[in-house]
Order: sequence, then structure tokens, then C-alpha cells
Amino acid sequence: MSDAHTPAAGQGPAGAGAPQVVCDTAALAATAAARGGALWRLTEPGRQLDANLVRIRPGEAVPAHVERDLDVLALVVAGDGTLGTEPAPQPLTPGSLVWLPHGAARSLTAGVNGMTYLTVHRRRPGMRIQPRPGP
Repeated sequence: MSDAHTPAAGQGPAGAGAPQVVCDTAALAATAAARGGALWRLTEPGRQLDANLVRIRPGEAVPAHVERDLDVLALVVAGDGTLGTEPAPQPLTPGSLVWLPHGAARSLTAGVNGMTYLTVHRRRPGMRIQPRPGP
């Protein structure tokens, strides 16, 4: 039984979909071992989050950069590597959960087996064209 404030079983708030399994990260990481780049992206409509499963090939890296607007969580699901950060680099292995605060410089370097990781962050708003203000 539901009322105006409680969604019916299996339904989320207005505009939201039902809970669902969207990706098997372990299976995808295992079958895409030779690939690099984004292996999967969250695309469900009405979402408030963005998420990506990313693979860095052995010895390759995401160069040092600063994300000025978004905090990011990254979970290593396969392989290993290094988080480049101050004051010292940190090793990453499966299960490493990394918080990357906005404004902090960071890099990721894959180890000899490559590294696959899941990122989650607030969804960036889409670009909107604004009408020019009148005279």
C-alpha cells in the first residue's frame, strides 16, 4: 500500500527508474583485458550520478590533472597501479577505494597487468543554450 508520499513497491521517486543491476564489473574487466578506455558508462535517464568503468592498459597512465568541480570516488576492480598524489604516490590493488577531492592534483598509472576501475561522481549538467537577453 502506498500514499502520495510513499512510492509503490519497486518504484522510485517520480522520474526515477526501478533499482537494477547495470553492470557486472568483474566480468567486463576480465573479458576486456586488452582494451583500454571506457568499458561502460551509466546512461540511465533521470540519474543524478555519472559512473564509468575504465581500463588503463599495462604501463599506460591518466596524466596528472586537476578536476576543479567534482569529487570522484574510484574503486579498483582488477589489476593494479599507482595513484600519483602529494605527498607520495600510493599503490592501488583490487578493492582499493580512492577519494579524489575536487581541486586536488592526481594521476593514475597502470601496473604490469593493467588496471580497471569504476568512477562515480555527481552528474555534470548538460550544456544549455541560453537565449540572449533582450535590449
